[in-house]
Amino acid sequence: MPNLEDIIKTKPIKDPYSRAYLNIMYTGNWILGRINQVLKPFDLTEPQYNVLRILRGQQGEAMPLFEIQERMIQKMSNVSRLIDKLLEKGLVVRKECRDNRRKVDIMITKKGLDMLDAVEPNLNGLFDTVAKNLKKDDARLLGELLDTLRKDL
Repeated sequence: MPNLEDIIKTKPIKDPYSRAYLNIMYTGNWILGRINQVLKPFDLTEPQYNVLRILRGQQGEAMPLFEIQERMIQKMSNVSRLIDKLLEKGLVVRKECRDNRRKVDIMITKKGLDMLDAVEPNLNGLFDTVAKNLKKDDARLLGELLDTLRKDL
């Protein structure tokens, strides 16, 4: 397997912090690209998939838009537009809040749940690749190191 320098066609990166930073950025984009390839036949983007997973976790309860935005992996300024796309596809519904008519809650539909059921076996196959390339202890350590990296952010 080629290393980072081979992939980006550069000389050896001597500073380990710079190399780690570039490797994280490259690998994150690589993973996101693979995820988007899996989602494309389902006409979903990764942020849309993320929203559907967040809403599924509500177990049938509606959720305010701002809370969805806070929990997203990729923070977006235009979550309303993303929700509109999911509404057009029938994957979510808007519910007016009883206590505050200006507040709108979002809830996943049966069609949205079915979409997740259809997508996830394909994504699990992708994630199995990670399991082939990393031992469980290495994956655990990688997760801990990434958590440490974000410690003061």
